[in-house]
Amino acid sequence: MFIYKKNNLLLRAIYVKKANKHKKIEKMKKLLLMSLLLVCGISFASAQAEIKFDKLTHNFGSFSENESKVTCVFTFTNTGDQPLIINQAVASCGCTVPEYTKDPVKPGESGQIKVTYNGAGKFPGHFKKSITVRTNGKVEMTRLYIEGDMTEANK
Repeated sequence: MFIYKKNNLLLRAIYVKKANKHKKIEKMKKLLLMSLLLVCGISFASAQAEIKFDKLTHNFGSFSENESKVTCVFTFTNTGDQPLIINQAVASCGCTVPEYTKDPVKPGESGQIKVTYNGAGKFPGHFKKSITVRTNGKVEMTRLYIEGDMTEANK
């Protein structure tokens, strides 16, 4: 019986050593996985699209009520290192209609947002409208502005 207990204790000690070794290996695996996730997360966060407009405001100046439909183009460049996607461009009023590039804009390439203001049926005078542009870039929202003076039609 004494030999049995001795062997049993020896086996138990070997088992405990192996169990501790497996725990250490599991801890190392977890540490390695967390480190890898952290590095991937940091590299993903730094790689983003970035939109840069040539101008944020366009002034049409004075135009006649007879020719009440005016258009301008806002040009932008993707200065980031990922493709830029314009999710939406929304005007503050139904008299202003933005048209924009639906395809992703590659890094270093340019795109356009064409904005048309239709003053038909509106009172002559000064106006200022905004266009909200939402993207997948570092800055998710940018506001563009158009303004001008619609003069009364000559009768």
